[in-house]
Amino acid sequence: MKYLHTMIRVKNLDDSIQFYTEKLGMQLFKKSVNEQYKYTLAFVGYDESAMIELTYNWDNTEGYDLGTAFGHIALGHDDIYSLCDSLKKKGVTIKREPNPVLGGSTHIAFITDPDGYSIELIQTSTMSKTDAV
Repeated sequence: MKYLHTMIRVKNLDDSIQFYTEKLGMQLFKKSVNEQYKYTLAFVGYDESAMIELTYNWDNTEGYDLGTAFGHIALGHDDIYSLCDSLKKKGVTIKREPNPVLGGSTHIAFITDPDGYSIELIQTSTMSKTDAV
């Protein structure tokens, strides 16, 4: 078995592609349009081994209810403090400023994408096996 991707539905595909590529530094690997069923898919990531599938349904003009079951996407980085400073300058919403997790030593922060999905930033140098990461 091999992990391939996680799919999220987006309201504005161009805004989402711009966020993940220009602000988070991912690459757009594939984009496909399905005229018959009126949707477009875009696959973004740092490499092709684990990607995010951005699904845009052409008829949805209202967006999506994010619900309570989905938690977040997690990304590791060497220095989330400087990363958050840089992302703030690019207009990214910081939902939780960088700090250690409660009761642990791993430093995390949370940002949101254009559709409101939470993205956890984890400082890789502080990750420990005992923290819930």
